[in-house]
Amino acid sequence: MKKCFLFYILLMLIVSVNATERQKINFNGGWRLAVGDFAEAAKPDYDNSLWQQVTLPYAFNGDEAFRKDIVDLTDTVCWYRKHFTLTEADTKGKVFAEFEGARQGADVWVNGQKVGFSDNGVMAFGFDLTPYIKEGQNVIAVRCDNSWTYRDRTLNSRYQWNDKNFNANYGGLPKNVWLHITGKLYQTLPLYSNLGTTGTYIYATDFDIPNHQATIHAESQIRNEDAKPRSFTFFAKVLDMDGKEVAHFNGERITMQPGETRSVRIQQSVNNLHFWSWGYGYLYMVETGLLVDGKTVDLVATRTGFRKTRFAEGKIWLNDRVMMVHGYAQRTSNEWPGVGISVPAWLSDYSNGMMVESGANMVRWMHVTPWKQDIESCDRVGLPQAMPAGDAEKDVDGARWQQRTALMRDAIIYNRNNPSILFYECGNESISREHMLEMKAIRNQYDPYGGRAIGSREMLDIDEAEYGGEMLYINKSKKHPMWAMEYCRDEGLRKYWDEQSYPFHKEGDGPLYRGKPANEYNHNMDEFAVEMVRRWYDYWRERPGTGTRVSSGGVKIVFSDTNTHHRGEKHYRTSGVVDAMRIPKDAFFAHQVMWNGWVEPEEAKTYIVGHWNYPAHTVKSVYVVSTADSVELFLNGKSLGKGKQSYRYLFSFDNVGFEPGTLEAVGSDGSRYKLETVGEPYQLKLTAIENPLGIKADGADMVLVQVEVTDKQGRRCPLDGRKVHISLWGEAQWIGGIETDAMSLPVECGVNRVLLRTTTNAGEINLAVYADGVKPAYVSLNSKKPDFVKSEKLSSQLDRGETPITPSYKEHARGIDIVSAKAGYDSEHAVRSYDDNELSEWKNDGRLSTAWITYKLAKKTVVDDICLKLTGWRLRSYPMEVYAGKQLIWSGETERSLGYIHLTPTKRVKTNEITIRLKGAGKDKDAFGGITELAQPVAGELDLFKARNGGETKSELRIVEIEFIEHIK
Repeated sequence: MKKCFLFYILLMLIVSVNATERQKINFNGGWRLAVGDFAEAAKPDYDNSLWQQVTLPYAFNGDEAFRKDIVDLTDTVCWYRKHFTLTEADTKGKVFAEFEGARQGADVWVNGQKVGFSDNGVMAFGFDLTPYIKEGQNVIAVRCDNSWTYRDRTLNSRYQWNDKNFNANYGGLPKNVWLHITGKLYQTLPLYSNLGTTGTYIYATDFDIPNHQATIHAESQIRNEDAKPRSFTFFAKVLDMDGKEVAHFNGERITMQPGETRSVRIQQSVNNLHFWSWGYGYLYMVETGLLVDGKTVDLVATRTGFRKTRFAEGKIWLNDRVMMVHGYAQRTSNEWPGVGISVPAWLSDYSNGMMVESGANMVRWMHVTPWKQDIESCDRVGLPQAMPAGDAEKDVDGARWQQRTALMRDAIIYNRNNPSILFYECGNESISREHMLEMKAIRNQYDPYGGRAIGSREMLDIDEAEYGGEMLYINKSKKHPMWAMEYCRDEGLRKYWDEQSYPFHKEGDGPLYRGKPANEYNHNMDEFAVEMVRRWYDYWRERPGTGTRVSSGGVKIVFSDTNTHHRGEKHYRTSGVVDAMRIPKDAFFAHQVMWNGWVEPEEAKTYIVGHWNYPAHTVKSVYVVSTADSVELFLNGKSLGKGKQSYRYLFSFDNVGFEPGTLEAVGSDGSRYKLETVGEPYQLKLTAIENPLGIKADGADMVLVQVEVTDKQGRRCPLDGRKVHISLWGEAQWIGGIETDAMSLPVECGVNRVLLRTTTNAGEINLAVYADGVKPAYVSLNSKKPDFVKSEKLSSQLDRGETPITPSYKEHARGIDIVSAKAGYDSEHAVRSYDDNELSEWKNDGRLSTAWITYKLAKKTVVDDICLKLTGWRLRSYPMEVYAGKQLIWSGETERSLGYIHLTPTKRVKTNEITIRLKGAGKDKDAFGGITELAQPVAGELDLFKARNGGETKSELRIVEIEFIEHIK
């Protein structure tokens, strides 16, 4: 390990040779770590030789991820120390440290002198090390305290987001650290806390999407810390993904006085641009520099992209194309077993790229700002994202609100050049109008031109919010877009196929939750996939093109199983469509079918849920997810007929008898999918998933190794669950897999994965796996020393191509304007039933004689559809009649839903007057038992009610929103 330490010393010397030029140095290597509090550890001569040698990012308790419940993650004090060398030239300029984050509080010393601290536990922070460094050897020491009860030292308040339910506490320095060396005339860093600086700001305006043209703006905060005035010209170069210069523009010559700070701006129209888009992570490198006497003295490279957005009419436009949100509310930790958050950047791309592969066009990071690595990863893979600041689940005042606004300010400044961010989220629960205006002012000050909407969860009645949406209900709007923030909280383990095959998991079987059956948190994979179709259908039904008020979609909680609050049989959340090692569940492929377009599917796809390997005489239901209008099932070439369609995309085939061979589903749109019965287990198979730039011997790179049991033809055996034994030798350290660091673990449904971490020595990495009854497997890999001086960039993923210029949906229907309404009671407030505000309602006084309301329409027409949101929508059904003039056009009992229901008139009557009338008392019964844990029924909430009189309510007619719709032929 002495060789490792000398390597990093040599690295620092090499990088420092040209210190007159701006340098951004990877500062991750050569750290020492010790858990515990050490009173003398800040002193330069403190002996840390026995401390653990680590390469950052490295959480001191990252090995506990998925092996402990979130509430049991170790919270204590730990120390990190690093020796580094600076040349004389380095010390003549400016030296800054950039920490991408620490958990929770971090105190920093250089050469025994206190530099400062940061304690929000989320955001990047920086320090000016110039007054503390010296020529030769220096020592930086960082004390981290990740206590769950940590208090803000300035405001003496706990942080709202330091929460044991969702914000997994991976402590210490779990993110990257950088060293910046500049001259005394320099562009500042985007690190407001501690440094008080805002850095560069790159954005585009005046978009002409069809002609690939926009005006590129470069803005930078410049500081002169020289003892004399300095004159310079600010310039910008735009380089495409091949490194070709596509634009070069200069500003006026500027003279700055000693100690002066100012922002400078230049712009230029640029042609032939590639616009960043969903699944098309096209990025440019914008180099901004200061030209002094013909020489560049400071050059900052910003990797960014350009895209056009619009948020209006209940819809979202990206590059002039409407995009309905479908994706995931992913825990910001985005963690992996055995390491937590601290993974190499390519593994972030692997995980986030899988979201795009599943059809996701949005990731809503939950509760706290994601770290820079995940944000930049979304840029590369083309995954739009919603960036929160920090919150738990309610609005706050005083010190905790100050913490939230400060974090939002810092997060916007730090991340405003990342094109994948489309939304800034002010809270995981609604905030007041005053707070919304305060947050909006922060956005307007620091990112006025970035094309990002700012809002919060809910915000159903606050027009100043630029977007909103409840946690899992269906919201619609004709003004700012509404999308669900975390729908479908169900859980299910990947290892449970169904009730008919090993390990024979009966649907819903598992521990109680809060003393009650918890079927929704103990799904098998058949039912979990079906539930994804069922839940998405409600959003699809209200998609753009279905009327004047529309839903902008929703994000499912979560993408990958997560070490956070849980309800099923495990001590971690299993709501993901992939498990913690990113092995897909069938729900992943169900989403691929439904989500392959911007609003509606744009490619014909079909998928059969499950496998086709069962004991003899098995009879079961087969589920197919398809974009087709009809699906026919074939078993060994023989037709089993067409499936029963439900929820638009689901086709069910009941009582299918197992017969070995091929099961194929054929859609009427030409799509097809087949399953085969595999042979007996024959051999093991190892597959290494590795860094696309080559495995780095830096002590932080990782290899994801997949082990499968296959038959002779190499097909995975889906029912195999045998234990496999792994041997590892060479230049890698064992991390392990879900719940275990043991080198023996079972395959689940024929497959499992483990993680390895490289050492700082280059060389072979060898892995062998064996198990009883099958042939063993072996793989050999090679790691290479990284080139820290030459920066290597991970490639962007461009698989989906540029934004299509064609429309993303068809106008199927339009709303019919309501002119006025009168009612049997409280006509004055009848407008609340059609005011585009889902927090208001019209209701009668509980008497049947007053339970009616009549609407006057703007024109006389045939109403094809009546869309309603009725108070108590998931608990209450209403027996109702609907009249066109005096003709009865619908009668029945309304269904319960996650928001909106549709009544299709049984008669086509041309009218400009519709009356809704209650026939009798409504009934309360929960139609969605799996979401009852959201809240207990309380007064004032429109979705929750206590049942009265044995389940029957008074004769209340209560309408939140009503729409009358006509189809477009």
